[in-house]
Amino acid sequence: MRAHRWKNFWAIFLLSAAIPSSAQTFASLISFNDTNGRGPGSVLVQGLDGNLYGATALGGENGDSCGYYGLSECGTVFNITREGTLTTLLNFDNSEGSNPYAGLLLATNGDFYGTATGGAEKCGFVNECGTIFRVTSTGKLTVVYSFCGQTNCADGIWPVAGLIQGTDGNLYGTTQQGGNYCPYYSGSCGTAFKITPDGKLTTLHQFCAQNPPICTDGAIPLAGLTEGVDGSFYGTTTGGGSSGGGTVFKITSTGKLTTLYSFCSQTNCTDGQEPSAGLLQAADGNLYGTTYGGGANLCYIGGCGTVFKITPAGKLTTLYSFCSQSGCADGSAPQAGLIQGTDGDLHGTASQGGFYSATCSYNNVGCGTVFKIGSSGVLTTLYTFCSQTNCADGAEPLAGLLQATDGNFYGTTTIGGGGTNHDCLSGGCGTVFSLSIGFGPFVSFVRRAGKAGQTGGILGQGFTGTTGVLLNGIPANFTVVSDTFLRATIPVGARSGYVTVMTPNATLRSNVPFYVIP
Repeated sequence: MRAHRWKNFWAIFLLSAAIPSSAQTFASLISFNDTNGRGPGSVLVQGLDGNLYGATALGGENGDSCGYYGLSECGTVFNITREGTLTTLLNFDNSEGSNPYAGLLLATNGDFYGTATGGAEKCGFVNECGTIFRVTSTGKLTVVYSFCGQTNCADGIWPVAGLIQGTDGNLYGTTQQGGNYCPYYSGSCGTAFKITPDGKLTTLHQFCAQNPPICTDGAIPLAGLTEGVDGSFYGTTTGGGSSGGGTVFKITSTGKLTTLYSFCSQTNCTDGQEPSAGLLQAADGNLYGTTYGGGANLCYIGGCGTVFKITPAGKLTTLYSFCSQSGCADGSAPQAGLIQGTDGDLHGTASQGGFYSATCSYNNVGCGTVFKIGSSGVLTTLYTFCSQTNCADGAEPLAGLLQATDGNFYGTTTIGGGGTNHDCLSGGCGTVFSLSIGFGPFVSFVRRAGKAGQTGGILGQGFTGTTGVLLNGIPANFTVVSDTFLRATIPVGARSGYVTVMTPNATLRSNVPFYVIP
């Protein structure tokens, strides 16, 4: 199994196309400099105040206090305005966690929850097992849970994926290792868990519980979970399965796991292998994702990666195999998940491919791309990184995209930015970028589903003076909290559908449907 950069724990120690058309505008909002963080490898999230929040896996003001052999610092939490003003909210130290590889979750209480691979609990020679933390928009940190609090680390270790909040109010996630021992992978295989916002953790599943050491139920989940409209949770494992290429699984809130698909089931793994990203349930009800390797093309051992569709019942369709264009101009090795844009298409990033640059010379296949893909499988490259001198625009986007409610896309690159700091490789410490392709403003949800009578949060802009909120055409009671946030109560009798907010200057529609739970 190939190692994944950043998302594979051991890789921490190793890392210290198309030109946009006139209708597209790319901007580098910030280049990290190590002191304010480096190596952001997580998806950004929009806060109640309209700013963007994220984490850097490395860097910060605490030097090498979390480091191994001087190669790894502790990481940060930050916010950034749409114009590019960055504020470091938190510099991690080892007591509360370090190396937050995943993005933040905006919870219904307005705070952010995240995971870190470091922490106070000891896990052999690597010393830390990981934490779940809560942080406010002003940077106040609380450790909610420290992993390896159970015998033999049955609760899991090293959470490298982000959290989601279920419709029951609990948080759900995965750990990369811990749980049952699986000799095939020379370590334990990871877990799926739920945890209350105040820290009571329940292990839902220990991977490799089925047919060890083959692990037909999967092993080593690098991605988090997605709650489906049926109330079940869906996810991926990068290893295990009947063919060893990883899995797609479904798990209930009580821990019943069903393996929906095992990758590498087709000759030469043309169906993909090693999915390292989570799943998106699109408006059509199907699940969509990416695999890091496999596919119809061979750009190095193991393949170039795919985009796939899978039904909730487990029927998989490979929509696209990367490196289908000369020189892998369309990208390769996607490590991030997909989002559905306001145009209905899927949008994402490929960590490699595109233009070759010395900054990305370790792989010889380029610095990464931003792409979109339609339901028919036609892929369009929207941006190719390292298009600017010294990769000032960034390189290697390991994280996916956020479409903020202004209509623009925002993301991060783990290196690039044009820096010269030797601790951040030769090309810089990473960036935050924006990409505008002409989409207008809309509204989104803090949580995408709820029951009649529950109150939910709506994110957007220009809410001051709002005159009405509709859920699938049914009026909802609402309270304007700020110009960028309002609360609305799900009306009795409403059905699932799009939400419309009437403001003084525009009528804004949600980018995805809101699901009313019976």
